[in-house]
Amino acid sequence: MKLEQNRLTIRILAGLSLAALAPLSQAGVPIDTIGGSEVSFEGFVQADGSWYDNDLADLDGDAGDGSDHDFQLRRAELVLKGDGPGNLDWVVGYDAKSDKWLDVNLKYGFGGGHTLQAGQFKQPHGLEELSSTKNNDFISKAMTTNTFAVSRRLGVAYGYSQDDWSITASSFGRELTSGGAHGSGYGLRGTFAPINQDGNILHFGLSHVDQDTDADTLRLRTRPQADLAGVRLVDSGTLTDTDRLATTGVEAFWVRGPFKLQGEYMRGSVSRHDNADYDATGGYLSALYNLTGETWNYKGGTPGTAKPSDLARGMWQLGLRYDTIDLDDGSVEGGQMDALTAGVNWYWRKNFKFAVNYVQVDSERLGVSDDPDILEARAQFYW
Repeated sequence: MKLEQNRLTIRILAGLSLAALAPLSQAGVPIDTIGGSEVSFEGFVQADGSWYDNDLADLDGDAGDGSDHDFQLRRAELVLKGDGPGNLDWVVGYDAKSDKWLDVNLKYGFGGGHTLQAGQFKQPHGLEELSSTKNNDFISKAMTTNTFAVSRRLGVAYGYSQDDWSITASSFGRELTSGGAHGSGYGLRGTFAPINQDGNILHFGLSHVDQDTDADTLRLRTRPQADLAGVRLVDSGTLTDTDRLATTGVEAFWVRGPFKLQGEYMRGSVSRHDNADYDATGGYLSALYNLTGETWNYKGGTPGTAKPSDLARGMWQLGLRYDTIDLDDGSVEGGQMDALTAGVNWYWRKNFKFAVNYVQVDSERLGVSDDPDILEARAQFYW
């Protein structure tokens, strides 16, 4: 089975390489105007590879097969978008690889910066999670994001934004996809950019999400900065008497020309019925530098990655991130993990991205250290 998956991934990577020789595709393909709505079609294909230098645990996704690497198609997203009629926008997205729904919602703008959104969408929590997936600074999102961010849920949200600040409030329930995450709750996020100029941005944000824990159980755990790894080196275990999980996050980023400094810190507080309440924390600090001189833009409280200024040359980025998480608290010995990630991104023309990351991990759980190194690569095509 794994051999077939590897062959499929290799064929996809080869197809991406051949597609790179084809004429440039446009970002979004216009389809038609239907009922006053300008409909367009977008797609996103992404494939990853990971090579592990294991310490104690076998990180391979198919443990025991003698392999020290994984290859996998990560995403095959198909998205229909509609602009109009009037101030109404809509989107229907589906990931054929993961067999799950993405953004499926309606959004109406009332003018003056007021919006109302209903359906499935990313909840207002986590700067990295709310940023565009195709422009992730690193192959794996930060451990903090992967552990605490709520991501997409069914619900309604009200937003108000101006050039330099925004506020969003939402109420949500389960995921649209059957078998997805459950637990109703609410989310709040506010942002402020005291400096908001071309190539010179300073942003601060504060968010809070409070949600019910489904069936009064909760488990917090995360992979060692490798999404294909089959092992979580830190793990709270299943907590069986939980009531609610409240997560507060603070965020900031600073852009100066081709340089971006970004960081987040989150604290998850779990209220329990029969045991002492449990707290877990995590955070990261990352730095990105565009060797080819491009900068970032700012919209909706998130940074936007620029297109290459020279399409033939592309945009080259160097990145470095320090990431930490602590799942130890009281009688819960979930462990602690730190990771240092160095990366190179190459955005070529308007539709291609290639990335390579090297990760050093330092983890300890129940008095046992496990410190693997990981090499990762990604190829993606989007339109």
